[in-house]
Formats: sequence, structure tokens, C-alpha cells
Amino acid sequence: MSRRIAFIGLGTMGGPMAAHLAQAGFDLRGHDIDPGKGAALAKAGGTSCASIAEACEGADMAITILPRDEHVRDAVLGPGGLLANLARDCLVLEMSTILPKTSLDIAGRLAEAGIRMLDAPVGRTPHDARQGTLLVMAGGAVDDFEDARPVFAAFSDKAIHMGPQGSGIRMKVANNYMSMVSMVLTAETLALTRKAGIDTAKAVEVLQNTVAGRGQINVNFPRKVLAGDITPDFPLHLGEKDISLGLSLGRDMAVPLFLGAPARELFGLAPGMGLENADCTAMLHLIERLSGAGHPPAEE
Repeated sequence: MSRRIAFIGLGTMGGPMAAHLAQAGFDLRGHDIDPGKGAALAKAGGTSCASIAEACEGADMAITILPRDEHVRDAVLGPGGLLANLARDCLVLEMSTILPKTSLDIAGRLAEAGIRMLDAPVGRTPHDARQGTLLVMAGGAVDDFEDARPVFAAFSDKAIHMGPQGSGIRMKVANNYMSMVSMVLTAETLALTRKAGIDTAKAVEVLQNTVAGRGQINVNFPRKVLAGDITPDFPLHLGEKDISLGLSLGRDMAVPLFLGAPARELFGLAPGMGLENADCTAMLHLIERLSGAGHPPAEE
């Protein structure tokens, strides 16, 4: 008999994920407040259920992927939710993007009832959900992660066990922070080049072929500071100069560069920490010192 899964939340990401599970041969029973979403699941080979309780009948695993904290709390802990309808030792994969403290609270409540949980949000895009190429970042017991591997494989091409309970959702929140700040940075940069009269297609071509466009996390950080090397390829004091030049151009072009000013202030702290001649990736040490992590000063 195939594994029976209760899938709660058949939206932009959840709908395709549930469909992949049904097509992979799982006994997939889904519920969504929008009846149309259930119809789409039925067309993909799953079973549309009128309630969470119905979806949970006979299930040994449940998946939730819902928009907000309150929706997850209600679906898991509320009347007629997972807690009231799942048997002991069932495994819940909570895949929503919510506050880590909410996720940990829910995991604790489930554990009191003998129900296991992984916080296992997904990364990438709705296109990847449709293609089955999502990335899963999971927090919880290793045995539970291994139990869930075949399920993750139905809709992802990479699943990473991040560590103990809470690690997955914390990683997702950190990833999304970087993504959204980068969204503003990209928009600021393109607005600046356009206002400066540069052809957008050519600007994009340049940015796609430099470290700035490819992403520091893919190039400089792994090669330098994360490898324990902050000898300067490009020192922090020149980083401050370059940000100042960019801000000057923004003023000349009347383009507001909201991220640039606070970034320059951070670069300006480097001399007081003995980091002005360290590699720009030593910004990581600067930020960590401000947070109390206390990395040592750069070597002379």
C-alpha cells in the first residue's frame, strides 16, 4: 500500500507539489479552502477532501504549506486541524514560510501528542514547483528527514537537512531576507543605469558577466572570508570609496539609492575595527562584531 499523505494548502506552490506527489504514486488527499484547487488536484490523480479531518483519515504523513502564521496555527492546532485528527507517530512536514517561533511552538505542541514534525520550507520559484525542481531546507530529527526523503524527491531536486528543529525555517527566512534586499539592490542599480542613459540590455549583459551580477555568495565569499582568507583582493576602504562614487552618481541623476547610504556607514566603521585593509568580504566579520560575535582584528 502506498503512503497516504494529507496535503493542506493547494495554492501556487502547494498545488503543483501535491500534483507531483499524486503522480509519483502516493495516496494523496488534499484540502484547500478554495474548492477549485481541490478539483485541480483530483485531475492530477489525487483526492480532493472537503475538510482537514477528511484528508487526515488513515494518513501517516501530513504536509502544510499556507500563506501566514495564523493559517498554519489554525490548520495544525485549531478545531478540526491536524493535531485533532492525526494518529501518534505521524510525521508533519510544515513547509510554510512563517516566523521561526511559530514553527517551534507548533512543533512543541505536536510533540506533546506524539506527532513528529520537520520544519521544511521550500526555496525557488512557482516554475520550479511546476517542474518538480524545488529546494527543501529541513530542520528536525535526522531519522525524520530520512523518512521524508522519498516525499521530497517527488517535487524537489535538492533536499538539505539543516540541523535541529527550527533550522529549516530560520534558513528560509535568512534566504528570503537576502533575496528581497537583493531585489531592491538590483532595482536601484538598473534605475541608476537607465537614468544615466545606458542601454538596459547592455547594462544587463555587463552585470551578468561580473561578480556584482553573479552574486557575492557564489564567487567572492566562498573563496575569501569563508575560506579564512581576508587578505585584500579588494579592500574595505576602497569599497567605501566605490559606494560613495555610486551615491554621488545617484544624486547627479536624481535616483534615490536607499541601500547605499547605510552600506557606506558600515564600510566607514572598518578603520575603527582595524579592518580597512582587509578584503571586502571581511564585511562579514564587521557585521558579526557588531552583533557580538567578536571576530579578531585583521592581521597586519
